[in-house]
Amino acid sequence: MDNDLLSAQEVADILKIARNTVYELIKRGELASSKVGKQVRVDRQEVEAYLSRTKSVDTKKGLTVIQTVSRNNVNSLYTQAAEENNRINELIICGQDLSLDILANHLNTMSETLQIYRSFMGSYNGIYALYQGRVNVATAHLWDGDTNQYNSTYVKKMMPGIPALIIRIGKRKQGFYVQKNNPKKITGWSDLKRKDITIVNREKGSGTRVLLDEKLRLMGMIGDYIEGYFRECKSHLAVATTISRGGADVAIGSEMGCKNIPGIEFIPLQTECYDLIIRLADAEKQPYRSILEIIASDAFKMDLQSIGGYDTEETGSIIQD
Repeated sequence: MDNDLLSAQEVADILKIARNTVYELIKRGELASSKVGKQVRVDRQEVEAYLSRTKSVDTKKGLTVIQTVSRNNVNSLYTQAAEENNRINELIICGQDLSLDILANHLNTMSETLQIYRSFMGSYNGIYALYQGRVNVATAHLWDGDTNQYNSTYVKKMMPGIPALIIRIGKRKQGFYVQKNNPKKITGWSDLKRKDITIVNREKGSGTRVLLDEKLRLMGMIGDYIEGYFRECKSHLAVATTISRGGADVAIGSEMGCKNIPGIEFIPLQTECYDLIIRLADAEKQPYRSILEIIASDAFKMDLQSIGGYDTEETGSIIQD
């Protein structure tokens, strides 16, 4: 139980913010807390819930406005954002990765009027939303087991007739989360065939779920027969926490996704590509031009390196035009 209660500094490390900001969130009622003696503690589930809620700050004070966008209101927001032909004032970025918060912060320094919204749909649904015109920017880490490539084959198939630009954000490690000391001695994908293994899964449409399903397909396996396959969580933090509590033997996630979760070991299995996708027709418009400039900049690469877990050698490169 003690492992479920986090100090302000531990919360700050997970959210990648200053400790004083954690206290401010608690003070404003945005983050529920309790006291253990004289120390403030925040339940790990509350941190996870906060990550899924609306986050908004004032651009006029040099910060970024980021609001969670549900599927129900993405379309209306996009309609408002597209009122100007060559320049938009509202931008919907689809994706769940921390690198998108960094991108939003850089965008904010270049414009005081741009309103940025975050839609936390997974990779597959994000590309589909871009095809439908419901978001401005999608991000993805979708592995194709037949070509051993990331994202490009999915973009071609899911956006027929719409040329797209794919920009590399970075590479990172995907692998297994297991309990400390790996009591089940899990080492690779073939261990999922074992009857004594239970998993906790990511939601359909996420890049992590697609990776698992592709690996199972290539091994001639059906996920239905794996214990826990239908138990879904919507973040790396959630599945890592489930493993740390003994709720399953293994989960799949990124290396950084379990960094601050006690009692977890990471088994690297694959280097994945995390990319940003826009319509080619938008590439010369603002703020899309700024997005391309930011991702290719040394400052953006340094910010990615500072949070760890990213290979930035190809960051900013155009994967497909």
